[in-house]
Amino acid sequence: MGLGGLLVPALGLAAAWLLGLGFEPSSWLLPFFSGRGRLLSPAQLARYTGAQGSPGLYLAVLGQVFDVRRGHKHYGPGAAYGVFAGKDASRAFATGDFTNTGLVDDVSGLSPSEMLTLQNWLSFYSENYIFVGKLVGRFYDENGAPTKALEQANAVIEEVLKFKGQNDEKKQFPPCNSEWSSTSGSRFWCSKQSGGVKRDWIGVPRKLYMPGSPDSHCVCVRTTGPPSGELDSTEHSDRGDLDNPNLQEYKGCHPLADWCMLKD
Repeated sequence: MGLGGLLVPALGLAAAWLLGLGFEPSSWLLPFFSGRGRLLSPAQLARYTGAQGSPGLYLAVLGQVFDVRRGHKHYGPGAAYGVFAGKDASRAFATGDFTNTGLVDDVSGLSPSEMLTLQNWLSFYSENYIFVGKLVGRFYDENGAPTKALEQANAVIEEVLKFKGQNDEKKQFPPCNSEWSSTSGSRFWCSKQSGGVKRDWIGVPRKLYMPGSPDSHCVCVRTTGPPSGELDSTEHSDRGDLDNPNLQEYKGCHPLADWCMLKD
């Protein structure tokens, strides 16, 4: 058999392999790489749910796609965060609304603090999971260039970061995990990586107010040791940052519980 006779079967096998990985012929017209990473259509991403027969396990935040297979116990079918698989549900990362209304990529109307929470999650995935590429749609066009929607989102995040000094604040007061449902209301809780901030303490939920502003957002507060800024002090009340004047307890929640349930 000549070279031509071998080439045709080889191309057929290659095409079958690509189809198995989730590539669709209609989307091969999209550039495979744009700067750094692969471009995926929403239909392609939707196949990466981690279910049996799917080509992998992906999710997207602000149009950036990550391979989260090593977190299958968290993102696989039936897992706590399995609703994020195969889609860009950026809004839910910020609001905790895991309904069909919340599991969307539309971040318009989110508060500055919610946009910061979203940015923290994006940083978390960037640092802990493999970046795959970009999702063509709301945040990136068919050439992988940022859209006006992404530019607007980034502008909000940048302005709030400048105003709040977010890099220092998120270490001292990591955002809470949150979820909402129409039946049980809002639930906030803390963990050692809530808000996308890894640390060696869990903390308790508190409202954090910015000076001069009536707005607040949920943060996790360290409950032991000296206050932040006085970590070398040997004389302290061993209450961590609980006495910070910008913090307020949630009414109806135990002051030292690492979770809080609020009825809307």
